[in-house]
Amino acid sequence: MAFPLRKRLRCFLPFLCFLCVCSHLELVFSEDVERCEHLRLGQYLCKDPKIDDATQEPENCRNMQAQVECFPAPNISCRLQDGREVGFGGDFGFNRSIPCRNVSGYSYKVAVALSLFLGWLGADRFYLGYPALGLLKFCTVGFCGIGTLIDFILIAMQIVGPADGSSYIVDYYGARLTRLSITNETFRKPHQSL
Repeated sequence: MAFPLRKRLRCFLPFLCFLCVCSHLELVFSEDVERCEHLRLGQYLCKDPKIDDATQEPENCRNMQAQVECFPAPNISCRLQDGREVGFGGDFGFNRSIPCRNVSGYSYKVAVALSLFLGWLGADRFYLGYPALGLLKFCTVGFCGIGTLIDFILIAMQIVGPADGSSYIVDYYGARLTRLSITNETFRKPHQSL
């Protein structure tokens, strides 16, 4: 009685293997390539943007965003919006937007130097567009030196910036201060209850 069962299994086993292979191939071919804009950090490589010498920001900066050309990383391919598939080392890539800052001509280096050497005369505040505070510092000799020290620290830490709300001109690959903030889009790790 055990012999016919073995014989049936032996006939059924190749058919079962064929079904497994076919279902695996169907799964592989049905998977769609991910869209290029959905690639995560590390899955693509971007070219360096062209930097404007006067502003030290990308040349194509519009509305606080600049476009850079990117390519998928090795062994990763993605699909463009027009349906073309892009791989590593291809002839064409895709564009990603990077943030850029609004600058209007106030140099960080000049502001720090004025604060350090002529802060007691209020030159730093005049330069940044705060004439009332500059005049007050001039008349009080930098608030007896205490205001000069406080302003130097605030300007050096980029807490006090230009009066028009723009950012300092800082070298693109230099030391920039980035303020971190928590918004509704900030990822928060869920707490585990014990």
